[in-house]
Amino acid sequence: MARSPGLVGESLLGFPKDSSRPPNTNTLGRSLIIAIVVVLGFLYAAPNLFQPDPALQIRGTSDAYTVDQQAIDRAIEALRRAEIPVKGFETSQGSGLIRVDTDDHQLRGRDIVAAALNSESQGRYVVALNRASTTPRWLQDLGGKPISLGLDLSGGVHFLLQVDMEKFIGDRMASNEEAIRDLLVAERVRYAGRDWVSGEQLNIPFQTEEGRDEAERLIADQFDGFQILTRDVDGQPGLRLTLTPTKLRELEDLAISQNLTSLRNRVNELGVSEPLVQRLGSSRIVLDLPGIQDSARAKEIINKFANLEFRLVAKPGTRPSQTENHEYEGRSVVLEKPNIVTGNQVTNALQDFDPESGQPQVSITLDNDGGRRMNDVTKDNVGNSMAIIFKELKVRSRKVVEDGEERIVPYTIEEKRLINVATIQSALGFRFRITGLELGEARDLALLLRAGALAAPMYIVEERTVGASLGEQNIAQGRTSIIAGFVLVLAFMLVYYRWFGFAANVALALNLVLIVAVMSILGATLTLPGIAGIVLTVGMAVDANVLIFSRIREELQTNSPQRAIQAGFDRAFLTILDANITTFFVAIILLSIGSGPVKGFAVTLSVGIVTSVFTAVMCTRALVNLMYGGRKLEKLSL
Repeated sequence: MARSPGLVGESLLGFPKDSSRPPNTNTLGRSLIIAIVVVLGFLYAAPNLFQPDPALQIRGTSDAYTVDQQAIDRAIEALRRAEIPVKGFETSQGSGLIRVDTDDHQLRGRDIVAAALNSESQGRYVVALNRASTTPRWLQDLGGKPISLGLDLSGGVHFLLQVDMEKFIGDRMASNEEAIRDLLVAERVRYAGRDWVSGEQLNIPFQTEEGRDEAERLIADQFDGFQILTRDVDGQPGLRLTLTPTKLRELEDLAISQNLTSLRNRVNELGVSEPLVQRLGSSRIVLDLPGIQDSARAKEIINKFANLEFRLVAKPGTRPSQTENHEYEGRSVVLEKPNIVTGNQVTNALQDFDPESGQPQVSITLDNDGGRRMNDVTKDNVGNSMAIIFKELKVRSRKVVEDGEERIVPYTIEEKRLINVATIQSALGFRFRITGLELGEARDLALLLRAGALAAPMYIVEERTVGASLGEQNIAQGRTSIIAGFVLVLAFMLVYYRWFGFAANVALALNLVLIVAVMSILGATLTLPGIAGIVLTVGMAVDANVLIFSRIREELQTNSPQRAIQAGFDRAFLTILDANITTFFVAIILLSIGSGPVKGFAVTLSVGIVTSVFTAVMCTRALVNLMYGGRKLEKLSL
């Protein structure tokens, strides 16, 4: 029998043609692939049918405070006294989880549990809002988990933070100035002037060319990352130094990396479940806090740059360039500029109260290097005085005119306050106490020291709050849009294409299941734009079936029904593949360069493109083969 010219056959999908097999029948390989994909799709989409319980997660502020059964019992008793029903509880790896029945009870319960657990020992437990999974254990063991909801669906606070790189680099240059000055003094190289820092440059004048050349050699040996711009400063021998582009990028990456770590720790202290903290570009950080409605408290902690500096009170004869004056209790105190240790070397900090005076204090524990440094300095200075400086960077704003337009620009100012001056009675070690703080300052300082200092100051350039009720409304509207679009498409396909439309509808339903399953496996976050991507995917999936069915109608004019079905699927495949590949490339580009809503849309769109091609080509064809394959057909109802 003559074969239709140009008929590609099923080999295009990787299945060799078998001339002995009746036309339009499924091969064993095709049936197995579809069956496996369908079973896995339903399996990994199933966890989304089990809605999580509102829960309270309890954990200690440090490894020293674990959540045991006694703590859980105290929390449950406090909830029951407040008439909040408890659905269950569990403990795991030093933390605890208490399930409640409603979101309102969850919000009320957080403050109640925090007060019950921290009434005797201040700040030792953090109580966070969470969602406790109700997915069956056997499904969890297989890796099944529900899709995470984005900020616009779950409610919470969104911040876009700008890292002040100019301030950070300026501080680094000031630190380098001190280190280079100490090196030159130690090597007896005579220099001139005191203020060397000018933006991202160091301008070091010398009295002689020989001194300049010797300093250039010493700096090259002891410091890396500097390049020489000129060898004169204001008409006299000197070195004009700046950072190399490589060193500059290294410092910027260091600042962002340390700020990300500190922010994650601070978010943990706030008690936020599943926060998003990620870098955006070269100097910005995106922070999403689901479930947080008190944006003022979040801003207070996240946008605060506070640290401690421990210094010796200057002795008589100390070089004036190595000292600075501070006011303390109505008198001026002269301190040495070099620090003994800073808050960066603190491993733990707890706010409690002085047992003798009842005043707030912060109990500090230093790391290994900080403890040794503190011990080495204090043992040689018994009888002298040591001071503690509380340093804080605050965000301010000013009006500037650029290109003829006036706009508000944020900037940071540094405030230093001497909070304690005490005589060193004996050598200090890894643990000591800080007094002289108000209760709020002590609490926040302990939190910030536990979280780790920020490498560079930051300020908020964008803030958005999404209420929990608005998130629920977005979910309801998104669900309505998907259902409405889905039902309209189903009705159209069924009326216009009849039994072929029925096959397309089954494949379309399977497509939605596969999208949910793939996103659950990937751990993707579903956002409102992501729901829009799913709605768009529904239309794209039907578009592929429309192409196939229209091609079958054309083939019916010159071929038998069986040949028309085969030719329709084969010849429409390349068109479908070409159209979806171009859209897929666009989705990948959006995914790689986009953020927030754009990224959420790109995720569902790219996943939907892959699943829609599979269901339209493979699943629809398999269903049509089951209905019409291997039969003698006189006509098609199409």
